[in-house]
Amino acid sequence: MENNKSLGNWLNAMNLAHPLVIAGPCSAETEEQVLKIAHQLKETDATVLRAGIWKPRTRPGNFEGVGALGLKWLQKAKQETGLMIATEVANANHVDLALKHDVDILWVGARTTVSPFIVQEIADALKGTDKIVLVKNPVNPDLALWLGAVERFYASNVKNLGVIHRGFSTYEKTRYRNNPEWQIPIDLQNKFPDLPLILDPSHIAGRRDIIFDLCQTALDLNFDGLMVETHFDPDNAWSDAAQQITPATLDQMTIDLKIRKQEGDAVEFKNKLNTLRTKIDVLDHQLIESLGKRMKIADDIGRLKKKNNVAILQTKRWNEILGKMILEGEENQLSEEFILRIFKAIHQESINHQKKVIND
Repeated sequence: MENNKSLGNWLNAMNLAHPLVIAGPCSAETEEQVLKIAHQLKETDATVLRAGIWKPRTRPGNFEGVGALGLKWLQKAKQETGLMIATEVANANHVDLALKHDVDILWVGARTTVSPFIVQEIADALKGTDKIVLVKNPVNPDLALWLGAVERFYASNVKNLGVIHRGFSTYEKTRYRNNPEWQIPIDLQNKFPDLPLILDPSHIAGRRDIIFDLCQTALDLNFDGLMVETHFDPDNAWSDAAQQITPATLDQMTIDLKIRKQEGDAVEFKNKLNTLRTKIDVLDHQLIESLGKRMKIADDIGRLKKKNNVAILQTKRWNEILGKMILEGEENQLSEEFILRIFKAIHQESINHQKKVIND
C-alpha cells in the first residue's frame, strides 16, 4: 500500500509509508504464541502488535484472557521485534498496569464505550498522557455515545487520540457479525476531521473471507488504518477463531489493497466527477420529493382507516409489497438486504404517519 493521505497529529508523526496496520491475535494465549506472531508480523506492513489481555466476553464461560501476565509477553515481543504494542483497557487498574508495562496504544472496547461512567474513569486515569488512545464505537449504532467518549478523553487532555470502527450489533441476521453502518463513522469524522479513523474489519466481518473487501471499502472512504486480528493458526485460536487471518494472508492483503487518490488532478476528471455528482444530487432531491408524496398518501389511508375503524397494520398487504419490491430490486441490481432495510424504514414512517392521523 502507498499512502496518499496527509495525516495529522500522532499518526503523521509515525511517518509511515502506508496506512497504519495494527495486527495480532484476538487474545494473548501463551508467551510462545505472542512471540511467534510478533516475529511473523515483523515481516509485514504491521507497525503495531495487538493482543487482548483482559477479554470481556458477551457470555460467561468463554476464554476471558490471561490477565496482567500477558503484558510481560507483549513487552518482550516489543523488545525483540521493535513493534509497538497495543491492548484493550476497561478500567483504571488496567490502565495503570498497561502504562507500567510501556504499552504504546491503549484502546477502549465497544462494551466500555457504552458507559460514560467507565469511560470517565479511564479518561481520568489517562489524564495528560502522551500514549495513543483509540476509542471503539459503542456496541449499538449511537453516534452521541461515541462522540461523548471522544470528548471525555479530549477533556482529560489526552494528546494522541483516535477512533476504531468495529461495526454495530443488530438483532437481524446479516452477512456481517456487526453491521458496518458506514455513515456513522463518516459523521463522526465530520465532527472531528483531524481524528484518525481505524477500521477493525475482523469484528465487522466475523469471518475471514470478507475482511479484504471491508478493508478496501475503508480505504476508499479515506480511513487512516486497519486493525486486523492475526494468528499463525487461526482455526485453533482460543477466541474468535473464524475472524482471524494468518500473517502471510495479511501481508498479501496489504499488497493487494489499493489507495485511492483524494483528488483527481486532471481537469477532465474533475469535470466528469462534478457532472456525475450533480446527477446524484438531482436524483436525491427526487427521492425526497417522492417519499414526501408517499407519506401524504399514507396520511389519506390513515384517515380512511380511522373513519372505518380499521387497524393500521395490514400484514398481508405489507408482505405482498415487500416481496414485490425485493423482486424489482433484483432487477435493478439492488441487494435484498438493502431493499429490506429501505422498505422497513419507509413502512415504519408510514405507520407513524397513520398513527398520528388516527390519534388526532
